Parts: sequence; C-alpha cells; structure tokens
Amino acid sequence: MGSNFASTVPHDEVGGGADNIEIGRLKDQELPLFSFSTIKTATDNFADTNKLGEGGFGPVYKGKLLVGQEIAVKRLSKISRQGLREFKNEVSVICKLQHRNLVQLLGCCIEAEESILIYEYMPNKSLDCFIFDSTNRALMDWRRCIGIIEGIAQGLLYLHKYSRLRIIHRDLKTSNILLDSEMNPKISDFGMARIFGDNDSKGKTNRVVGTFGYMSPEYAMDGLFSEKSDVFSFGVIILEIISCKKNVAFFETDHSLNLLGKVWYLWKEGNGMDLIDSTLCDSCSSSEVMRCIQMGLLCVQERAMDRPNMSDVVSMLSNESIALPVPKEPAFLNQLNSANTDISSSKQRCSCNNDLTVSSEHAR
Repeated sequence: MGSNFASTVPHDEVGGGADNIEIGRLKDQELPLFSFSTIKTATDNFADTNKLGEGGFGPVYKGKLLVGQEIAVKRLSKISRQGLREFKNEVSVICKLQHRNLVQLLGCCIEAEESILIYEYMPNKSLDCFIFDSTNRALMDWRRCIGIIEGIAQGLLYLHKYSRLRIIHRDLKTSNILLDSEMNPKISDFGMARIFGDNDSKGKTNRVVGTFGYMSPEYAMDGLFSEKSDVFSFGVIILEIISCKKNVAFFETDHSLNLLGKVWYLWKEGNGMDLIDSTLCDSCSSSEVMRCIQMGLLCVQERAMDRPNMSDVVSMLSNESIALPVPKEPAFLNQLNSANTDISSSKQRCSCNNDLTVSSEHAR
C-alpha cells in the first residue's frame, strides 16, 4: 500500500486559520498520509454510486485502492464546524487504538481544504441494517447475535481498561457497530469520544452529544459521563438485538413505555421470552435469552453506580455459572422523539436547548 501514501504533505497546503493549524498538528500522529489524488481515484471522484451515507462529520464513500484494498472514506464537510471538531478528536483518539473489535483507521488525507479519514471497509455495513430490517434479520441466528454482543463487550472493555488511553465513546449505538465479512462487530465513530487520565473516572460537559434512546439519564439530563454511560448504551443495544426493536421507536399503544419499560415489565412477570424476535426463536434457548435480558437490564439501571462495569459484563457473558444480581428499575426515557422510526446508517445532527446535540435516524 506504500505507493498510495503521500509521505509528506507541506503545511502550506493546509488552509489558513487556527483550526487548520490544529489540523496540521495532527500530522504528527502515528498515521499514514494518503494523497488527495489517490482518494479521488479510489472513490471514482467521490461518485454518488460509491456514497455509503452521511453524518455530522460529512459524507462517507466506498473506495478501492490501486492495490485492490477496499476502503471507507470519511470526507469532512467544508461547512461543518462540528465535523471539524469531530475530525480532530477522532484522529487523536483512534490512531492510538488497535483491537479486533474496533474499526481500523488506515490513514488520513490533509491537503488544501480537504480533511479525510480512511478506514477499513466493512462489507456488511452496520448492525442496525440487520436487526431492524425484516429481510436481513432473517440471516441472523442466536449464536451470531451472542457473538456480536460478546465482540462489542470486548471492544468496550479494551477502550475502558486495556488501551493505551482510557476512552469513553459517548455515542455507542447500533449504527456505530460495523460488521466485517464474517459478521464480527467493530465499534466505529470516535468523533464524540473523550480520553480520561489514569486518575479520572468521570467528567461533565455543557455540550451533551449523543443519540436519543442510547444516552444514559445522568448524561442526557446533567451532562455527566463515565464508563457507566457507555455501559448504559451497551445495555440498550443488547435489548435491541434480542427484540429487533428500536428503543427510540418502540411505544405501547398508550405511549407510556419505551422498549426498556416493556422489557422491564415482561422480565418482572417472567415473560421475557415474549420479547425475542420470531427469527431467533428456533436457534435459542430460553435460559440464555433470559440471562441476556437480565444483563441488558443490569446495564440500563437508572443509577450509574448500580450498573456493572465492562469487566463484570465480559465475565457474565463468558461464565454462565456466575449468578447475576437482580436489576433495579431501568431509566424510563418516555418522552423520546418517535417521529423518525426508520432505519438508517446515516445521521443528521441538530442543536437543541442547553447545547444538547443529538443524532436522529432518517430513512435512506
């Protein structure tokens, strides 16, 4: 792949302004640099037919290098101030990470007005494309679901405990879980991530970022985040995988319960098997399903201190002899915006009061 890299990019090729000076500093990261001409060729000049989606960062394209390697190209929108912030954050975070359950950043391109990230290409797209699509979820079975849950847990444990940095993702959701050719999950999109020092365990922000349905209550309401914020999001994902229903889009006819509320009452009544999607029924055992539901409920408990950490979660998943605690009532986020219920791997960001930044899902 060496011939596809631009070994040096002159600093005077980067546009003016303090933000671009900061981008220039990113070149000091241990990250290969691609030339813009290489990326243009790989994506057929950013052809619409190669477009995979679009987010607050900007559009994402599929590409193919001259050596034959397929790549995913995230191109920073020139008008996105939030995208610029996410670009710098993502480079500084993910270039220091290496784990089989994290998407691999192959390099970047910083030339003139262009700021681009190049990732390994994930042929099976994202988890939401499977569990929320009636055709694709027929390809899933219980073993595969468990493998995905375990892989996400291992990736999160690495971020929280074993990586060179201690990292809180802050925007974990099914559309940010990418699937390789073998359906192995890889956590992606580190634009919102925060790095913690060895002696730090929690943080607070006035600029809340995330996605309705996945944000923990302490983070959504007070801007408080910690490893337990990611644990909450992980718990939501477990319950969404089992039910093939979206927390943000699931409401009873009286609009009083979201998915977490429904799961809680089914589990309390001993009817947890009513939650599982019909496509998984023939390949699962009721004891495994009920154990996974209980783990999901432990992760979405209202108080952060009551939730397990990811070390505990991985132990529960790998050792069925470990007795699970009885979960307390989950955080009920009943006033979620249910207007957008379709599935998408793209996202549009909007700003609300109190600097709340959320991602809403839109149909393709």
